[in-house]
Formats: sequence, C-alpha cells, structure tokens
Amino acid sequence: MAELNHIAGQLSAPDKIVPKHNELSVLIKDCIAQSRSAQKRLYDQYAPAAYGVIRRYMYDNESAAQEILNDAFYKVFTKLDQYSFHGAFEGWIRRIVINTVTDYFKKNIKDKPQHKELQPEDAYINSESLEKLSHKELLKIIQTLPDVHRAVFNLYVFENLSHKEIAMSLNMNENNSRWHLNDARRRLKEKINLISK
Repeated sequence: MAELNHIAGQLSAPDKIVPKHNELSVLIKDCIAQSRSAQKRLYDQYAPAAYGVIRRYMYDNESAAQEILNDAFYKVFTKLDQYSFHGAFEGWIRRIVINTVTDYFKKNIKDKPQHKELQPEDAYINSESLEKLSHKELLKIIQTLPDVHRAVFNLYVFENLSHKEIAMSLNMNENNSRWHLNDARRRLKEKINLISK
C-alpha cells in the first residue's frame, strides 16, 4: 500500500491557480447564462487538468481522451447550475471527468466473468526501486498495463475508490477489481524491478 501512495504522490496533478470565490461565482453565473466567452474562460482554465487526469487512463488513445474530455465538459456546462459552491470547483469537475472515464470503460471494455484472486504480498514493490524512477518513467510503466488493469489501478490509487465502488463504476464484480489491481501491481513490480537493476 505504501508503494501505491508513493506512486500517487509522484503522479498527482500539479496545483492549479483557482480563481477567488467571487470571480468563480461570476464566471459560473455567466456560463449558466450561456456566455460563450465565459464558457471559453472556464474551459481554458480547467480543461488542461481534466485532460491530464483523462490521459492517465487513456495514454495511448488520444482520440478517445479527446472524446472523453468533450463529453465531460458538455456535462460540466449542462450541470453548472447544480454546483453548490461547497467544496472545490476543481474537485467537482474532476468527479464528472472520472464518471465520464468510467462510462467510457463500461461501454468499451469487456471483462472476464471471474478471476482468481492474487494475494497482496505477491505484488510488493520495493520503494528503493521506485525512488530511482522519474515521474515520466513511472507514468510510462503504468501506461503499459492492459486497459482494465490501468483503469482499476488508477481508480484505486489516484481516486481512492474502494473495490466495491470500482466494481460498480466498471460493471464488474469486486473480486475481479481486486484481481486486476493485484495483477497490475505484479506487472508493475516486474517492470520497475527490471528497470532499476
């Protein structure tokens, strides 16, 4: 588990400068009023971070990543009146983005009915090996995972979803979610240990 937290710390999105509450409130009200310039400002400010999250899931499929980004921002603009100003606006957008990503996976990934569960200790990653890797090297290794493994790994590590939540999001059972996570860890361990030798 510690190695996953380390990975998440290395790959978390950089902090963005978020407008002050008053500015954000005005911007959202203008977007709800269908101001094209306000919608463009909001998109320009928040789309890069959203796209970064999407690319973690869709690293090798730029057209799908762009499609997910467009779908996510369509939802953002059509649901802006539901934002209550409780909690960070970026977090609200991120939740929409993650839901859009999982909707994409539900439609496009078929999972096997039942997987044999691996034991967590089978997939321990040496933290010294992790420290030798750069951010880009680590991200590249994660992107080599099969689609379902990568989706489960990202949802578990970066979004802190439980296996129950992942199973519901990706339309699979909880044991399959655990299996995909553990197999992803095993694959990452092999690749990280091979690179750091």
